[in-house]
Amino acid sequence: MSESETRQRLAAILMADVAGYSRLMSCDEGGTVAALDGARAVFRTTIAAHRGRVIDMAGDSVLAIFETASGAVAAGLAIQAELGRRAADVAADCRMLFRIGIHLGDVIEKPDGTIYGDGVNIAARLESIAEPGGVTVSDAVQCAIRQRMNATFDDLGEQRVKNIAEPVRAYRVRDTTSTSTPTPAKATPASASAVPAVPARERIDRPSIAVLPFNNMSGEAEQDFFADGITEDIITELSRFRDLFVISRNSSFKYKGQAVAVQKFARELGVHYVVEGSVRKAGKRVRVTVQLIDAETDRHLWAERYDRDLEDIFAIQDEVTTAIVATLPGRVEAAARDRAARKTTENMVAYECLLTGKVLHHRSNREDNASAQRLLERAIELDSSYAHAHAWKACVLGQTWVYGWCESREATEVKIAEELAIALALDDNDCDVHRILAAINVVQNNLDQAAYHQRRALSLNPNDDLVVVQEGELLTWLGRPDEGIEWIKKAMRLNPYHPERFWNHLGRACFVARRYGEAIDALKCITKPDAAQHALLAASHARLGDAAAAIVQQRAVLSLLPGFAIDEHLATLHYKLPGDREHHRQSLLEAGFRL
Repeated sequence: MSESETRQRLAAILMADVAGYSRLMSCDEGGTVAALDGARAVFRTTIAAHRGRVIDMAGDSVLAIFETASGAVAAGLAIQAELGRRAADVAADCRMLFRIGIHLGDVIEKPDGTIYGDGVNIAARLESIAEPGGVTVSDAVQCAIRQRMNATFDDLGEQRVKNIAEPVRAYRVRDTTSTSTPTPAKATPASASAVPAVPARERIDRPSIAVLPFNNMSGEAEQDFFADGITEDIITELSRFRDLFVISRNSSFKYKGQAVAVQKFARELGVHYVVEGSVRKAGKRVRVTVQLIDAETDRHLWAERYDRDLEDIFAIQDEVTTAIVATLPGRVEAAARDRAARKTTENMVAYECLLTGKVLHHRSNREDNASAQRLLERAIELDSSYAHAHAWKACVLGQTWVYGWCESREATEVKIAEELAIALALDDNDCDVHRILAAINVVQNNLDQAAYHQRRALSLNPNDDLVVVQEGELLTWLGRPDEGIEWIKKAMRLNPYHPERFWNHLGRACFVARRYGEAIDALKCITKPDAAQHALLAASHARLGDAAAAIVQQRAVLSLLPGFAIDEHLATLHYKLPGDREHHRQSLLEAGFRL
């Protein structure tokens, strides 16, 4: 499936089915069908009332998704309460009882509304271990709603479930006195409530985020330092991202130990997004859970769990922090982009124009590139001192230069240089300014200058996957492909949902390192290879002595680009070492291409 056909998002998934359905049908087929129809009506109305959507009602099962975990659990409990009330006068052995399982995780959603993924599978497994008439949830759900619902969670421990590699910690939800009202927060200390709100301009022009002190769930007071350390490190590392306004540690820690509702916390600090999490130590293992919440809608945008051996607690702290801060800014940007998409261009602020321009740029076609240019020009009109917008305008113009979409390459080069000079003068500490300067200098074969800006970008934000993958790309051009491979793989770990071009960088690095089999494996991960990628595949197969496979790839190149010639192609590449260029030339000759 292509990205245009699907989207990946976080959702709360509810799965339900009838306990003993076959037995009920054998006893009273007509009555069972009537009872099932009545139950389905309860599911539909209750799910809709809690901002959910029914995906499927095949047979005796129900699959639904919700924007929030609290909505899913509230709906599940309300459904069980209503079905229990309706079945009160029915003989015990004839009652239709549903099991309900709920999980919070990523799903892949198709345009027709159907959903797939491990999140759905886990919800189904939780449903299978739920009691008839009961609701069982995953650890991710329990962590997400523990402070926002009047519910009791019975820990069922780690559950080995079918077709899921890692065990799933499950909880039975019971004794709910109110299924939709958040737990009343404790009184907030005066010092916390007196925290000044973020200035209105900051709230409008860029997303703001606060990190709630992580909860120590271990029951051991000495583990507080670990939870606090995770919190502090996340705040510090998020502050490196210059498009995020991050609330300071002192302001966030005023809420330590307080049962504060997320939306109240966000209002008092004037932020769009909140990060909350917990740390649990059990024996020689430690588990860190984290959630990103859109405070305006109280919607979970992302949740993750990290399980590690407790051999080196500080190494774990570094690893978990790196993973979290590598993921969060992208999720925040995606959420802010969604907000921008709901507004007209005339009403967008500079940051929103920039975000939309970035998205259009990444589509890599002429029409979207032109739209991206217009949006970035609008961003600069709104704020002429916006260094980031100037840098991205240069990047988008660079794309027109690379693909030949500009009327004059010479004039475009001048514009690119002007925009980058402005960006650098405005902000020498913007990571993206240096990253884009490095990329432009690579295209212009100024590899020493590219290396300088790449080092600056990496020092300013070592957790940005775009900076990290570019380090690997540059090292490949400089003749150090084995080092480049490690950097590219690190970028893929930082961003598991990385764009396909990361595979292109990895394939080229492996080819230059003479690791041809690995190059082929990487390039095969590209959905629709272009002529250059097919040529690299042909060269790799030729080096392995597989003439038949090389010919297949060569023909694919010529079908896309009939005039493909080796020397013209090599002129578009940026090898520093003559040996690497000659290696590529000989490989293409072996694959059957002409000079």
